[in-house]
Amino acid sequence: MHGKKIRLERIIDRNSRKTVILPLDHGAGMGPIDGLVNLKDAADWAADGGANAVVGHLGLALHGHRSTGKDVGLILHFSISTELNPVDGNEKVPVNNVQTALKMGADAVSIHINFGSETEAEQLRGFGKIATDCLEWGVPLLVMAYPRGPKIDNPNDVKNVKLVARVAAELGADIIKVPYTGDSESFREVVDGALGVPVVIAGGAKGDDLQALKNVEGAIAAGGAGVAMGRNAFQHKNPANFIKATAVVVHDGKTAEEAVQEFLK
Repeated sequence: MHGKKIRLERIIDRNSRKTVILPLDHGAGMGPIDGLVNLKDAADWAADGGANAVVGHLGLALHGHRSTGKDVGLILHFSISTELNPVDGNEKVPVNNVQTALKMGADAVSIHINFGSETEAEQLRGFGKIATDCLEWGVPLLVMAYPRGPKIDNPNDVKNVKLVARVAAELGADIIKVPYTGDSESFREVVDGALGVPVVIAGGAKGDDLQALKNVEGAIAAGGAGVAMGRNAFQHKNPANFIKATAVVVHDGKTAEEAVQEFLK
């Protein structure tokens, strides 16, 4: 476990024990969308804004990770599905392995599991294999755990979110990313049930700056460990400043209003 501890310190702030993660993996499923046409530019402003880590597929390591200036942690993402899938868009399959991640210099790896999807069993089987490999090689595992499928009416419902977070913790996650439940009181149930594993919220679809940061503030107040902020950041008119605003909420305890006033006015 020593290797995991060392690597986790590269993606979780040593003082606040929290993290701001930038998912930059969307291009592998959605193509070169706005904000991610150039991966290297995205990684540059993520680091300049104070992100602790970026998440991406092999292409990020090969064509887009930092080469100059401030460094940023690299989390190699394994799971993939595309918008062209004709059967089940919630099916996620692993396309990489821990050994390759180490060869690429990654600090951690990540997988995406859609709990409740028609292929949940196969996704969980892959989760188990990757978690075991991470233990063997001392590599931290970020699990993006989402309630998604034909029987899921509300993916943000606390009963669904705390269930998927607990399963992720039970199966070996070192960091868990889940949807925000909408308020601190309910999100605390998620955190409390996750066996002490750090829980971060997903930033969600592009929306209002203040609301996105209020969600982060609420998650932190509930004991959350930070945020994985994607489209609200990389599709912002000033991505680096949005990350700076996010970072002061996560690491410095600023309110969402204070962060907006300082960086986004």
